[in-house]
Amino acid sequence: MKFAKTIFLGTFLTLALILTSLGNIAKADWQPQRPIEFVIMAGQGGGADRLARFIQSIIETHDLSPQPVIPINKGGGSGAEALRYLKDSAGNPHIVMATLNSYYTTPLRNPGLGVNIEEFTPIARLAEDTFILWVNSETDIMSVDDYVTAVKAAGSEDWIMGGTGTGQEDSLVTGMLQTAYGFEVTYVPYSGGGTVAKNLIGNHVNSTVNNPSEQMGFYEAGQSRPLAALTPERIPAFPDVPTFAELGHPELVYFMQRSVVAPGGIEADVQAFYRDLFEKVYASDEWKEYCSSKALQCAWLVGDELQSYFTSERDKHEEMLRAAGEIE
Repeated sequence: MKFAKTIFLGTFLTLALILTSLGNIAKADWQPQRPIEFVIMAGQGGGADRLARFIQSIIETHDLSPQPVIPINKGGGSGAEALRYLKDSAGNPHIVMATLNSYYTTPLRNPGLGVNIEEFTPIARLAEDTFILWVNSETDIMSVDDYVTAVKAAGSEDWIMGGTGTGQEDSLVTGMLQTAYGFEVTYVPYSGGGTVAKNLIGNHVNSTVNNPSEQMGFYEAGQSRPLAALTPERIPAFPDVPTFAELGHPELVYFMQRSVVAPGGIEADVQAFYRDLFEKVYASDEWKEYCSSKALQCAWLVGDELQSYFTSERDKHEEMLRAAGEIE
């Protein structure tokens, strides 16, 4: 009888282990049960919007997700709308968000928003985007020296720099240029980089610091002129465009991260699904070509390293905002 009980107990424990293993396997194989919201914390037509919709097209073309991925713009308040939506969606496994540097600056400038980015779930950084100083090709400005001369001659009230939002990427880069060259401009914020680019071509603003992807169509049509890049080395897609470092200003380097995050409180298996999904996007030929043609730097980063990157960049942007007088 004792022997039979031992056999029974052993069988029961084995069965329990098998069921636990099967449960773990099922958990690891989490799949979305409804469409995935791909929130974009910027307006339509800008770099973040274009990139998110391109990522969505790769996912759809290669059938990488069992459920559709739906881009949704929530750019109100320089991304505050999207950040608050993500915070209020804690635990929801069917939402991810495409980020840009307003991921740091908007919570810093709006503490009443109640957003702490450390509470969100990092998924993956896919690239770092670049910045270029642009003018309309109808002007006689052919170089940065010409540009500085023209800005100083016009004066701060008459020279308009168009940019996306206030206290975020474009305005910070504008401030860097003003400090480096000793001029002042009037900065006019718009809802998205695409709108900024159009206003340069329409001569409603005198210059911009658009990401290359936002100006590429106009540049290829001969309507805009790149003067210099805020990168350590020349951008392969613009081999004839010097860097500000070459022009004597090595401090004028600035990148915008292109990453994906999820709400806080999601399970590890959900994180694994999204990390795998975006890793497949990153490995695709389409993504590599996009980075090359749109002057992005492919830069994969995940997990704790990505979260450390986010907090480090947030701290840097806090210093920049404080120096610019945007926060105390």
